[in-house]
Amino acid sequence: MLEQGNFLFRSPFLLCFFFWSFLFPVAVSHIPLGSKLFVEENNLWVSPGGGFAIGFVNRSDQPYQYSLGIRFNSKSIPVPKQTVVWVAGADVTVGNKSYFQLCQNGELVLVDSLRGVTVWTTNTSELAVVSALLRDDGNLVLLNRNQEVVWQSFDNPSDTLLPGQNLLVHKTLRAASRNSVSSYYSLNMNASGQLQLKWESDVIYWSSYWSRGNPSSSNLSAVLTSGGVLQLVDQNQKPAWSVFGEDHNDSVNFRLLKLDIDGNLRMYSWVEATASWRSVWQAVENQCNVFATCGEHGICVFNASGSPECQCPFKTRSSPNSKCFALNCESNYSMDTYEHTFLYGIYPPNESITITSLQQCKELCKQDPACTAATFTNDGTAQCRMKTSPYFSGHQNPSLSSISFVKKCSDPIAVNPHVLGSSPAQSPVNRSHGLCISCLIGAASGTFVLFVIVQLGIGYFIYRKRSQILRKAALAYTNWNSKGLMMLPFTEIKDITGNFKHQIGPGMYRGELPNHQPVAVKDLVNAIEERRFRAVVSRIGSIHHKNLVKLDGYCCELGHRYLVYEFVKNGSVDKYIEDDELSQRLTWKRRVDICVTVARAIFHPEASYGGEKDVEDFGKMMLILITGRPEIKDAWEWTYEEWIQGRHPEVVVDKRLDGGVDLKELERLLRIAFWCLQTNEHIRPSMGEVVKVLEGTLTVDPPPPPFSHRLSEGESPESGSKPPSPTEP
Repeated sequence: MLEQGNFLFRSPFLLCFFFWSFLFPVAVSHIPLGSKLFVEENNLWVSPGGGFAIGFVNRSDQPYQYSLGIRFNSKSIPVPKQTVVWVAGADVTVGNKSYFQLCQNGELVLVDSLRGVTVWTTNTSELAVVSALLRDDGNLVLLNRNQEVVWQSFDNPSDTLLPGQNLLVHKTLRAASRNSVSSYYSLNMNASGQLQLKWESDVIYWSSYWSRGNPSSSNLSAVLTSGGVLQLVDQNQKPAWSVFGEDHNDSVNFRLLKLDIDGNLRMYSWVEATASWRSVWQAVENQCNVFATCGEHGICVFNASGSPECQCPFKTRSSPNSKCFALNCESNYSMDTYEHTFLYGIYPPNESITITSLQQCKELCKQDPACTAATFTNDGTAQCRMKTSPYFSGHQNPSLSSISFVKKCSDPIAVNPHVLGSSPAQSPVNRSHGLCISCLIGAASGTFVLFVIVQLGIGYFIYRKRSQILRKAALAYTNWNSKGLMMLPFTEIKDITGNFKHQIGPGMYRGELPNHQPVAVKDLVNAIEERRFRAVVSRIGSIHHKNLVKLDGYCCELGHRYLVYEFVKNGSVDKYIEDDELSQRLTWKRRVDICVTVARAIFHPEASYGGEKDVEDFGKMMLILITGRPEIKDAWEWTYEEWIQGRHPEVVVDKRLDGGVDLKELERLLRIAFWCLQTNEHIRPSMGEVVKVLEGTLTVDPPPPPFSHRLSEGESPESGSKPPSPTEP
């Protein structure tokens, strides 16, 4: 359920008990090389004026996991409300034996001692760093011999801006990853110099608008002033756009701008009288207008007290934990009408738009088997916005003129037709009537044969019809797990695939459900332990994304392991890569976007986990997209050698790409792809690390040859190459 207002206090770092300790605060002007902070010692580095501190904090949503961050440290702010304003490596966490150090080579490093890896670093070993300093404005800086700043935390924001901190073009604030939707929210500045709140990279749900001239976006930056004003300023600090907090120019000691986990951007002020943080401005006034604010769990409405909350008026299941989306109807269905309601798809966030009438909009969705819901704008534009995804959200308000229709499945009726017929009555022949006995016998015989034929035909028709109905009814009453996946017996798998008649790939078969919905059935030949298989299936069932095929069901019976996917008409990435004409549609930017969005989808809402098969498969997909080559080991070994030996890296890129390749992106993608393909699964990155590398917030060292390492008999998994070391550029 949504609650308005101070999401600052419900942020992950304030929901938990702060693990800051005042036992060993270190307030110094400069932090010398070699200085360390330890999780177990709870020591801190404090700014000269004592207003800010940096140290470890315990994550309540991940027990025994710690983040390294900067927080308020003023004595006028109680410890539970000393909010974190910057985190090293965004969502990077470490164990309780870890430490943070300013190394002798001038790098700040966050080391997870249990894993023996550096999980984050400033990558500043060649910048002649001699000391660090946590300034009184909350900015952690690295200084060279001339006391010049060569690196600063203000240039690498997480989810917060402090007064005086600039958000430049191509820099991003990203909401913390604490649920299945929060980390999809981001704030950045586009090429036109406008601040934009986005869901993923596709949906913009708020923008800053300004009309003064057209200054170059490269000269603009966003800044929060100490007086409580958010501005876009040019290189001369001249405002091009401004918004004001309710208490702007009031005497306030502490302010901040934060992208909260609910997707809204808010300005907060510290109120001494109430000892609390107060929201004095928010970008989206109506929280229901934040895209996907309810995720998959319903639509946003206002309750009797005027607060927004998530409800599911068209809920089709009784379980309180079930997600609020339409189901694919296996039998009859109806169209339910919801006035003052606007709906939109979120997985994927797109829809088809037709100009038509209200009634025709309803009929179009009803007649289209793929349509799950439709919204008629009813505002004079006559737009019918049809959704084909079963995962949609929206908002409801009496002021909305739009009318929505949701396809609701009716309970299937198992028809049990019976045959009406009886044996012909035998009447005694009355010879006295003088009838032609032979004629009567012939006629009777012909009539009987005809009757038998008709009855056989009717019986066959009824049998076929009844079989179809029973199949549909059986599927409709198929068991469903908590993720909404069909749990099918092996006999049903054989039935829908026609006894595995139509093979469309290695271990992959085309099939058809009784409602004529095409599916693809994957035979997992390798034996997988039942508990692990069900756990993985449950995880896959939670992933819904425009670049991933949807899982509809599975079979886990005795030695049989099958996955049932939706059948993709346009085909997979392989199809586009193999076809010269289709491959032209996959520009470099689109290929990179596919990698990033698929990685995010696999990571959310699941937790990071290293060494799983999907990490390796993701690496293969990346190389297919980069090189345009199918899965051929020799070709990929050549790719690795060409790249790692320092030759022109662009030679490994798909030759059909017509320019537009960003060499820095290429380097980043190749590094993480070959880390994903390491034969030793213990040194592969987690999907969480993969996401950060692809987003550019972390980098990794060049990997060892991925195809040469083989664990010899008696060799431990930990021997050999070290895991990747994510670093911040």
